[in-house]
Amino acid sequence: MSHGGITQHSASVNGFDLSYLAAGLDNGGPLAVCVHGFPDSAHTWRHLLPRLADAGYRAVAPFLRGYAPSGVPTDGRFQTAASALDVLELRASLGGGADSVIIGHDWGAPITHIAASHAPDAWRKVVSMAVPPGNAVGAAFIGNLAQIKRSWYMFFFQHPLSDLVVGANDLAFIDMLWADWSPGYDAREDLALLKPSLRDAANLQAALGFYRATLGAGYNDPALQSMQEKSSAIPPQSYLYLHGRTDGCMGVEVAESARAELPAHARMEIVDGAGHFLHLERPDAVNQIILDFLKA
Repeated sequence: MSHGGITQHSASVNGFDLSYLAAGLDNGGPLAVCVHGFPDSAHTWRHLLPRLADAGYRAVAPFLRGYAPSGVPTDGRFQTAASALDVLELRASLGGGADSVIIGHDWGAPITHIAASHAPDAWRKVVSMAVPPGNAVGAAFIGNLAQIKRSWYMFFFQHPLSDLVVGANDLAFIDMLWADWSPGYDAREDLALLKPSLRDAANLQAALGFYRATLGAGYNDPALQSMQEKSSAIPPQSYLYLHGRTDGCMGVEVAESARAELPAHARMEIVDGAGHFLHLERPDAVNQIILDFLKA
């Protein structure tokens, strides 16, 4: 399948079929792995993948485990460390070298933090967006009532009723989240692209499983505990963090409070005129920031 120079492929990783979108696979250049979050899919990178390919990268964006057309793994592992292992396995299967780069948004941010920290020699540069590393998010969940209110959905997802509610009326719940998280952004095209990844009950349950593994009683593999603890680690590589000024999911004040923790090899940029899905709301600006960072 090809769409605007983007093709779809699959690889067998960690016991299931991982589907991914790609651009520039025949470039022979370094690998760039782009990791999506919730409620989203690999299509979220459709503006960035061709730009990366034009810059000489072999750019790939996997559909996270459990998100169609990727398979639902039978191991029941939906903690972010399991997805980080998937990313590392995909990188290996595509022959990624030490010049590989990784970019993550939303759940893709902690997945990226883990993959970068667990395998520091695997990546030359690291970018994450919308969920900052360090202690800021944990602190906000305890002391920032505005953020706790924004994150109500995470607590709701712990209840079995959420499987029915989120899936009802063609995932209208997801339309609501996008409207809240990226105020004023017309997400119709994005919603039409992402909903096939979540419409089936098994896929939706898998996607909610990420939240249940993080905050609730969802399964956490003890073998992945040391990796899991790196979900908030500041990547040791040259690192860029981006956050939308009007993010309605993770408040900009949470990102600002993370700034003080960043070491010299890391920098943060707040993107004006953008909310949670900053790379879709202002693709030209955000993609240029990323490309300039990768080039430096």
